[in-house]
Amino acid sequence: MRLIDMHCDTLWKLLCFEKEKEKRGAAEGTKDFSEEDLMRNSGCITIPGMRKAGTLAQFFACFTYLDHAEGGYEECYEDVLAMIQILDSQCEKYPGEIAHAYSFRDIRENEEEGKISAVLTVEEGGVLNGKMERLLELYRKGVRLITPIWNYENCFGYPNSRDPQVMKLGLKEFGKEAVEYAGRLGMIVDVSHASDGAFQDILDCAKGPVAASHSNCRALCSHPRNLSDEMIRKLANAGGTAGLNFYGPFLSGGKESKLEDMTAHIMHMIRMGGSEFPAIGSDFDGFDGMEYEDIPWVGDMELLWHGLKKAGITESQLDGIFRKNAQRVLKSLAPS
Repeated sequence: MRLIDMHCDTLWKLLCFEKEKEKRGAAEGTKDFSEEDLMRNSGCITIPGMRKAGTLAQFFACFTYLDHAEGGYEECYEDVLAMIQILDSQCEKYPGEIAHAYSFRDIRENEEEGKISAVLTVEEGGVLNGKMERLLELYRKGVRLITPIWNYENCFGYPNSRDPQVMKLGLKEFGKEAVEYAGRLGMIVDVSHASDGAFQDILDCAKGPVAASHSNCRALCSHPRNLSDEMIRKLANAGGTAGLNFYGPFLSGGKESKLEDMTAHIMHMIRMGGSEFPAIGSDFDGFDGMEYEDIPWVGDMELLWHGLKKAGITESQLDGIFRKNAQRVLKSLAPS
């Protein structure tokens, strides 16, 4: 089993740890308390866990939370830069274990050297704050996927919503230009979190690959974060893929993350979009408050492999779901 996971929020978790360390240091006159990093952190993604899962590449999202930022999107942008620095430092600290990847070729070369590939992404395009030059800066710092919209209206456009009127709204003019520019630079544009209108606008404007890095099926769970059957077909026809999200409310609507629900969503993706459509986008370290999880960390990913195989999915299809479908999208990026 070899794995490419298109979404986790581990860098946000590590950034929060760093901020807490600084706060405690200021209050107590010391910064000396237990270290948290990719080798030994208490979350879902660790280097030993990725080794156990056979991880080829992990997409690390630089996620920002506007509600936690007194300085608005300007502070959020600084947080993105800080998370990029955290990943840089981890690659420097464990050079034999993990390395940056900016292209499919890099992933292949890292694999030959026995290293896990780390692919940087940005979740929440509002951090551009209307400044197009930030896209180029992020690309130069290694970002290869951008999620234009999170759960708030921003300079790109409108998010998923339970309000049907909001769901009809799409990209703003800046958002259309930024989506085009991202594709020309060599970034995957991610439709996860977008309104239905923004989803369609992204497909219409994109000049490069499009994916839903961590989204499930609306036919099985009616949450607006999920993809409708029509959206799955359109995204599949555009050569895109969708990463299975392990968050219970997007699987069944409840607080349990069960293997049987994951299996059902993968099977539906195959029925609607074909075997080359589904991928993995766990959203590890990006959700809490769950009462039960069949796969609580990356080291247990083999349980999903065996569960899907038991449901009748072939070895060839499994290889696509776990790595090849994401690889296909990565191969379509402009050379870095």
